[in-house]
Amino acid sequence: MNDSAPSNGEQSRSQTTPVAPGNSELTKPAPKKRESLLGNILLNIVIPTLILTKLSGDEYLGTRWALVVALAFPLAYGLRDFLVRREFNVFSALGAISILLTGGISLLELDPQYIAIKEAAIPGLIGLATLLSMKTRFPLVKTFLYNDKVLKVDLIAERLEQQQNTAHFNQALRNASYLVALSFFLSSFLNYALAKWLLVSDPGTVAFNEELGKMTALSFPVIALPATIVMAGALMYLFKRIKQLTQLDFEEVVNS
Repeated sequence: MNDSAPSNGEQSRSQTTPVAPGNSELTKPAPKKRESLLGNILLNIVIPTLILTKLSGDEYLGTRWALVVALAFPLAYGLRDFLVRREFNVFSALGAISILLTGGISLLELDPQYIAIKEAAIPGLIGLATLLSMKTRFPLVKTFLYNDKVLKVDLIAERLEQQQNTAHFNQALRNASYLVALSFFLSSFLNYALAKWLLVSDPGTVAFNEELGKMTALSFPVIALPATIVMAGALMYLFKRIKQLTQLDFEEVVNS
C-alpha cells in the first residue's frame, strides 16, 4: 500500500475545492467593443464627402475613382464592424446594399432618378416591414426599442403580469410600432426629396460627384436627425407607459 496516495476524504475535498474567483473571470466573455460615434461620422460622412467634392477632378482621382474610393470607406467600415462584432445585422446589410447600388448606378451612368428611388425605397420598406410585423409573433419594435440590450424585459414582463397590465402594454407596443414606422417613412420621403433636389447633373461628371458628396453631407442633418427625433419620441412614450403599467422607475428597467 502506497502511503503517499491521498485518502478518500482528501480526494473528496480536492474535488470540491471551489475555483478562485479570479480564475472564474477567465470564462466570462469579453465585452463587445462599443461603436465609435466619431469614427462612424468620419468614415460614413466626412471622408466620402471630401473625396467626392474635392478629389473628383481629372487632376486628382477623376470621377470614377473618386466615386469608388469614397464609397469604399463606408463599405469597409460596415465590413469591419461585422467582423469585430461577429453578428449579422440586417440593417447593416441593407446599408451595404445601398452603398453598392449607389456605386453601381453612378458607375453605369444611369439616370440619377434611380438613386432617388433607391434612397426612398430602403427606409420605406423597413417602415412597411415594421407595420406588417405587428401581425406576427416577432414585431420589429422589439428589435428597435423593446429588447434585452436596452431594457430588463424579463423584469418588466413579470411586473406586468403581477399588475395584470400585459394587454395594456401590448397596445403600447403597437402604438410605438406606428411611431417607429413613421420615422422610417419620414426618412424615405426626405431621402427622395434630397436626392431629387441635389442630383441634377449627369453621372460620370465632376458636378454629379460633387452633388453626391453634398447629399452625403446633408443626409445627417436633413434626414437622420428628424427621423431620430421621431424614434426618440417612440422610446420616451414606451418608457412612460412601462413606468405607468409596472410602477418601476427608469433606473430599474434600463440595463446598465
